[in-house]
Amino acid sequence: QVQLTESGGGLVQAGEFLRLSCVISGRTYPPFAMGWFRQAPGKEREFVAGVSRTELVTKYAASVEDRFALIKDNAKNTMYLSMNRLKPEDTGVYYCAGGLLTTNTVLIREDDYVFWGQGTQVTVSS
Repeated sequence: QVQLTESGGGLVQAGEFLRLSCVISGRTYPPFAMGWFRQAPGKEREFVAGVSRTELVTKYAASVEDRFALIKDNAKNTMYLSMNRLKPEDTGVYYCAGGLLTTNTVLIREDDYVFWGQGTQVTVSS
């Protein structure tokens, strides 16, 4: 079984920086695809960033691709999401997720993920 635990959320002002962490525990091998999703109030959960099972490919939502960076540190069993120049529209609950499909691409559909963390709140004030 896999457990995912997010941390690092908080309240910041527009333009500031936050780094989210997702600690992976339980079964960590063989590696699996991972991603970050977020859910704003009143909206559906959406894909933010992901890394393929092989870690050779990363993909970002168009709204964040020039501001966010996903890094996976296997030595620490932790995935990070560095978020620069935050905007009020980045506000939401951020979730990390793991998917078991054996494809070497980034999984962008919520339904492709089977493991989910509890989420961490990010609030960006204007």
